Amino acid sequence: MPLEIETTEIAGAVLITPRLFADHRGFFSEIYKKSDYVDAGIVADFKQDNHSRSSFGVVRGLHYQLKKPQAKLISVARGEIFDIALDIRQSSPTFGKWIGAILSAENRQQLFIPGGFAHGFIVLSEYADVIYKCDDYYNPGDDYGVLWNDPDLEIDWPEMEAILSEKDAVLPRLRDVPPEKLPE
Repeated sequence: MPLEIETTEIAGAVLITPRLFADHRGFFSEIYKKSDYVDAGIVADFKQDNHSRSSFGVVRGLHYQLKKPQAKLISVARGEIFDIALDIRQSSPTFGKWIGAILSAENRQQLFIPGGFAHGFIVLSEYADVIYKCDDYYNPGDDYGVLWNDPDLEIDWPEMEAILSEKDAVLPRLRDVPPEKLPE
């Protein structure tokens, strides 16, 4: 099988390891081939690819889109991150639950996050280049978030000093987000 799929305790969110072809010259890997993902049950019509570079300790998130929730396929081209997917779908049996994974250039793993989740990460290496596919276009007017270190969520973040944007530092706790501002 071209992809190794590891299910998580939250339905729809999966950890993926693409197949690697390596020899004395280096390696080759197909990081995304739609037919392989569809065969593995991951169906998303990706429309946009994003690339962010962040330094050690930077936290991005926890972000989500409300009117057009984005499914995302997260991978790391350089460095290492601790990546979080938080289920904020009001009707979900795992509402308020999260999964975390170490994604790195070394392990080449990817995290698929369905729409209706908040997403964020912290950089564990000197720098990290995070590449992610989205199944809808970014709309700045549809940008929401949850406080990254909301104590009610008990996210097991690595113990380190976090560097946040002004916007991310003042996001609300999940319990303070009005129901109309959360995905169904």
